[in-house]
Amino acid sequence: MNGKKIMEHKISAVEPGSIAEELELEPGDVLVSVNGEPVEDIFDYHYLTNEEYLEILVRKADGEEWELEIEKEFEEDLGITFENSLMDEYRSCCNHCIFCFIDQMPKGMRDTLYFKDDDSRLSFLQGNYVTLTNMSDHDIERIIRYHLEPINISFQTMNPKLRCEMLHNRFAGDVFPKVERLFEAGIEMNGQIVLCRGINDGKELEYSISQLEHYIPHLKSVSVVPVGLTRFREGLAKLEPFTREDAVEVLGIIEKWQQHFMKTYGTHLIHAGDEWYLLAEREMPEADSYDGYLQLENGVGMMRLLQDEVSEALKQCRGDDRPRRISIATGVLAYSCIEEQVEKIKQKYPRLQVNLFRIKNNFFGERITVSGLITGADLKEQLAGADLGERLLLPCSMLRTDETVFLDDVTVEELEKTLQIPIDIVKSSGQNFVDAVIDGGNS
Repeated sequence: MNGKKIMEHKISAVEPGSIAEELELEPGDVLVSVNGEPVEDIFDYHYLTNEEYLEILVRKADGEEWELEIEKEFEEDLGITFENSLMDEYRSCCNHCIFCFIDQMPKGMRDTLYFKDDDSRLSFLQGNYVTLTNMSDHDIERIIRYHLEPINISFQTMNPKLRCEMLHNRFAGDVFPKVERLFEAGIEMNGQIVLCRGINDGKELEYSISQLEHYIPHLKSVSVVPVGLTRFREGLAKLEPFTREDAVEVLGIIEKWQQHFMKTYGTHLIHAGDEWYLLAEREMPEADSYDGYLQLENGVGMMRLLQDEVSEALKQCRGDDRPRRISIATGVLAYSCIEEQVEKIKQKYPRLQVNLFRIKNNFFGERITVSGLITGADLKEQLAGADLGERLLLPCSMLRTDETVFLDDVTVEELEKTLQIPIDIVKSSGQNFVDAVIDGGNS
């Protein structure tokens, strides 16, 4: 079978009304091969099952093997879910980055929080950023063969020697030929640079941006974000927080290159995280400077987008004099932006009373200012005894994806019981925010 490793994949669920159900496949059945080829992982599965005619080999729970012929529409899904969503082992990171957030976490938290992934498949499926140090030639070949994109790459620096030092991996400077292969194959990429003061900023940042220009147009965006520093850095590299003057310098470099890229290629390419503008006490850029918000997950343009979405949502509101008393808790970083949006809403709804709480991150340390890293314990402590009105609004970023659990395993239900108030979890759009403030209920 073409020398591929033999992998078998147990089915966990079959979608009602699907092709798989028509074939009488069931949870517990094992997929052995597709068109005579073993399936290495989820990418192989999707690629091999896209065709209109398939032959699949399935082993039933009693050991009987079924050879099934399938005729379907191109790219029509079979309706199968597997026990392992990747259909393979997750690949952990082999680096020891000086800025790694996981290394800065305290002991005693749930095991999954300490897993360092560096898996190109998660880059494609979930938008995770990968260093490429874990990727073999075989991995690169499959990305190119299946045309998997976008691939999100943690560049950090384009200086090979410095990259080895920052990632504490002597092979970390050898990844650029891999990037070149992806570029030559036309694979869409996004990039990230985690900036560390006095290490990859200043002239090193200038150099990195100049080298990244080579990958246009397949490199669509690159974010520059400041390193997050918790209070749990004992025994780790000595990193210093950025100052206001540093932020002004970083923005100066980025904006200079944005002008060059826009004039030459019609794209800004390089983007500063929102934290730089707040630290520099600068207004957020206008929406068109974000090139379609390709880096929202890295905190690039989130505040500008929220501002514009709230303004747009309010255009559809007639306003009235409804009385309502609520509270909102957010991180230090977003506080001023949320305060501004609340004031815009109150102009149309003057009888709204909103108590806004700036939650300091005592758990990780006050240098961590994003809402997504606020714990249930900090909310309990800092909101205890406060006038919270009728309901408390919290952003969905504080919770684990699709769950009602904070980073420290405190649940929303537990927080409601402690604070004795109903809690609404607000989704990320400006429309959701306006609806939650004026109407209540889960948005």
